[in-house]
Amino acid sequence: MTDAIFVLNGGSSSLKFAVFEERDELPPLLRGTVSSLREHSRLRAKIAGGSPEIDRSLGDRPIDIGEAFAAIASLLTDQGLLRRIGRVGHRIVHGGRDFVEATLLDGRTLEALRLLEPLAPVHQKINLEIVGLAASLLPQAMQIGCFDTAFHSARPGLAKLYGLPRAMSEAGIVSYGFHGLSYNHVASKLRDRYGAGAGGRAIVAHLGSGASLCAMNAGTSVATTMGFSTLDGLVMSTRCGALDPGIVLHLLQDRKLSSDELASLLYEQSGLLGVSGISGDMRTLIGSQDPFAAEAVDLFVYRIGREIGSLAAALGGLDTLVFTAGIGENAPLVREKIGAAAGWLGVGIDRERNRRGEETISLDGSGLDVLVIPTDEERAVGSQLLRLIPDRPA
Repeated sequence: MTDAIFVLNGGSSSLKFAVFEERDELPPLLRGTVSSLREHSRLRAKIAGGSPEIDRSLGDRPIDIGEAFAAIASLLTDQGLLRRIGRVGHRIVHGGRDFVEATLLDGRTLEALRLLEPLAPVHQKINLEIVGLAASLLPQAMQIGCFDTAFHSARPGLAKLYGLPRAMSEAGIVSYGFHGLSYNHVASKLRDRYGAGAGGRAIVAHLGSGASLCAMNAGTSVATTMGFSTLDGLVMSTRCGALDPGIVLHLLQDRKLSSDELASLLYEQSGLLGVSGISGDMRTLIGSQDPFAAEAVDLFVYRIGREIGSLAAALGGLDTLVFTAGIGENAPLVREKIGAAAGWLGVGIDRERNRRGEETISLDGSGLDVLVIPTDEERAVGSQLLRLIPDRPA
């Protein structure tokens, strides 16, 4: 009997996974991650039923996504879960204009998604490689893609356009937005808390190694800081964020960078790492006494504060501010600094609640809710797959 959903969420340095029962509450049978693929990789997993947590070294050398997947497959075999899996859900970063809902990943669909690799070079190729690995391991299971760009497809048309010739826009050079599965999950949590209004005019800050903001009205995306690619918007761990296009022309024409050198610079050598010269890891920067580390943190906060103002303008005001993802959930200092930057909008953060990491960290009587809501992209994928499954048990 196939009564389980297997979810895979691959990134540049990790592979998250989960197995859920096919029931409305999506009870997890197993959840985990293979982390630090570039060095000292580890497999960590929690198994339902009170079994001890698994924490296993995969060696000191770098491993590729295939080796990470093989470690997960071995764990699923040991736990007797492979035979229960009937559907595999994949987080896929870029769905372009055509893929705006969960979609069966057949040959034609995969070919269309491969054409989008240049728009998300860090993630798309990895995502599609994982689809192939899962299809080989579970040939009887349906492979289904869920897309980070889909959540933003309902934005107004003007929010997607650039000031380029119309033929280019019609050819697909438009803003897509990303982190949509994370935003989808947060929107569902806001609906649980507030009802259909979902916190009214809300800005959600997905702050991790990749970072973006999303303006939502009643849980629907209105505007977001990432656009055509995952380089846009905020300063990130190693990505530059929004950049004057004239800089790109200068680097190509005057400094004679090749396209590969330029891509490496913008995706891998910039952001917090480039500004600090130390690290792209926020924990390292906060713990450092180096003034360049402090400047990198301050730039991160400054750009977020500025974009919050822009998104509040798109919404016509602000009722709720939400922090999520690795930095958003685990860096009280960053939340406090962002709250101060957005104080003019009525954001007020209670220092002790913030330090303790409570769900509500706003000051009493501030009139604007500030929340910390953990993201769960795997559950967001599972929820989309669940809606595709007819006659599931209640």
